[in-house]
Amino acid sequence: MTDTKRAASSVPIHDLIASRWSPRAIDQDTRVTRQQITALLEAARWAPSCFGDQPWRFLVWDRFADSDAWQQAFDCLAEGNQTWVRQCPVLLAAVAHSEFERNGKPNRWGQYDTGAASENLCLQAAALELVAHQMGGFDKTRLTAAFGIPERFTPMAMIAVGAPAAPETLPEKFREAETAPRNRRPLPELAFDGRWGSGFRI
Repeated sequence: MTDTKRAASSVPIHDLIASRWSPRAIDQDTRVTRQQITALLEAARWAPSCFGDQPWRFLVWDRFADSDAWQQAFDCLAEGNQTWVRQCPVLLAAVAHSEFERNGKPNRWGQYDTGAASENLCLQAAALELVAHQMGGFDKTRLTAAFGIPERFTPMAMIAVGAPAAPETLPEKFREAETAPRNRRPLPELAFDGRWGSGFRI
């Protein structure tokens, strides 16, 4: 990780959070081991959820283990994502259950909880010095049909995982973003003190 990619936070935050970001440059020849994949899924498994219902599900495609299934998943991605994901050894889909397992009632927190599980997965990837890049650009209908996802489950994101590579391995249009400093909106625009619009101050 370069210093340009470290979070420029207003106060110190945990190194794992400060150093996590979403590269696109992935080494096409380095395999993600089964143990590493398991660690990612275990990190997701231990995320918090409403009533402990664990509404998330993850589909996993390993290009080295089953290239045909990986290709099917790859084909569901938007064209812009395909241009760089083609180097990625592992793809995942994060899927949210729309109902509580405990009583079959609608779970309006299922997507929120699936996001929390996905962030756990991404932080574990950072701890393992792997790339984890979440994507919204994919064909949900095609993914659902190709892999038999039940109707009560909603695909939320696809995640590319692999070992990092040099920015020069990317198509040219992605290289500048790969090395540019990260930025975020100022904290007072995102958090409010006691009343909406009253920007949080240190």
